[in-house]
Amino acid sequence: MDLPWVQELHFTHLKIAITIDRMFPVMPSRPIPAQPGDTLYLSNLDDMIGARVFTPTIYFYEPAADMNSSQKPVMKILCDSLAEVLVPYYPLSGRLRETKNGKLEVFFGPNQGVLMVEAHSKMALADLGDLTVPNPGWEPLIFKFPDEEPYKVLDMPLVIAQVTLFSCGGFSLGLRLCHCICDGLGAMQLFRAWAATAKAGAIIAKPEPCWEREIFLPRNPPLVKFPHVEFMRIEDGSSLTMTLWQTKPVQKCYRVSQEFQSHLKTLAQPDDVCTTFDAMAAHIWRSWVKALDVRPLDYELRLTFSVNARQKLHNPPLKEGFYGNVVCVACATSSVSELVNGQISDTTRVVREARLNVSEEYLRSTVDYIEAVRPKRLEFGGKLTITQWTRFSIYESADFGWGRPVYAGPIDLTPTPQVCVILPGGKADHNGTVVVCICLPEAAIDKFTEYLCMMDSSNASHI
Repeated sequence: MDLPWVQELHFTHLKIAITIDRMFPVMPSRPIPAQPGDTLYLSNLDDMIGARVFTPTIYFYEPAADMNSSQKPVMKILCDSLAEVLVPYYPLSGRLRETKNGKLEVFFGPNQGVLMVEAHSKMALADLGDLTVPNPGWEPLIFKFPDEEPYKVLDMPLVIAQVTLFSCGGFSLGLRLCHCICDGLGAMQLFRAWAATAKAGAIIAKPEPCWEREIFLPRNPPLVKFPHVEFMRIEDGSSLTMTLWQTKPVQKCYRVSQEFQSHLKTLAQPDDVCTTFDAMAAHIWRSWVKALDVRPLDYELRLTFSVNARQKLHNPPLKEGFYGNVVCVACATSSVSELVNGQISDTTRVVREARLNVSEEYLRSTVDYIEAVRPKRLEFGGKLTITQWTRFSIYESADFGWGRPVYAGPIDLTPTPQVCVILPGGKADHNGTVVVCICLPEAAIDKFTEYLCMMDSSNASHI
């Protein structure tokens, strides 16, 4: 029997008991080109308010086929290779601090390094349920300091890694990486170097990492050429934000086939040529707003998403190996009424235009806007943010010598319930399947599932 084009996924509600055995810093294995007291510049793209977070990810590895092999222990391999990689990627061994006007910089002091946590559990990987579906119950596998403040990045290790060994011989690698240092593609470059070094037993860092954040220095005076609605504070006059934050939203995940995505793209582009992301983002946005029954109908909502601007830069072009933030936040706007009553082709066009608006000049204007305004808080009013992880090669990048992970990605979106993540289908998936993860109040789940699967229309060509 063929699987449905859109499949609702379920995860096991569980509590994972772990014991932390030790915590210790991992330092660069050799001298680095920075001394205590030295600093490094961070660009305004690194320093925007949305980047002042740690991005948590989890990687699960099954037991090795030969449990009696004479291989070095997992922790030894991971720590030794990380110490090697921290030589070319030495900025990750520093810390962040604020300078004038709240601007961040990397500084170096004695005894810094990254944090490694070793833990174990009496549970087996099989006890954790379906390892292909992101599960908030995995939270104990990613280390957080007791009483850690949300969005705290100052004086924190810039990489926090927790290795949890399970009774079956499998293990998980829980990572928290400071977004101020690198975007998703930069993080994958670092991760590939770590994994390749672990696998080879010698440093492999190709391409050679490039810092050079000064390429994004603001103009003097700043020249803001766009309104940058993505950063504006908007008092939410709709029911959207209240509905999400006053209820306790739950995380829902759906496996979406390549066939459904192709069908959706065909429906979405009668006039314009769009990408699969344009169509998927438009469909998710419309389904979410419909399911939440947002009011009033004339209220203007925002959809934001990151656009990789690397290929748009020509004056000068970025060097290969640059691993800093090179993303702009694109912003599509539409009224509730247009989203609920319009056609998917209309919403897709709005998303496509927002994506195409991101240019080299738009990026330079973003840098200058942050310099002039320096937004201090994340704005959620009337907004859904969609993040696409399918372009990161996250499974391919994470083979340390034990094969690709069973799962690689985030675990819990509920702390930021206005964020939707589109993930690759899994380590063995070569069919273009994606997993959509989104937060919803319990009362809206059935409606969202219906709209997402296009079960609400007897003739799906009219969505």
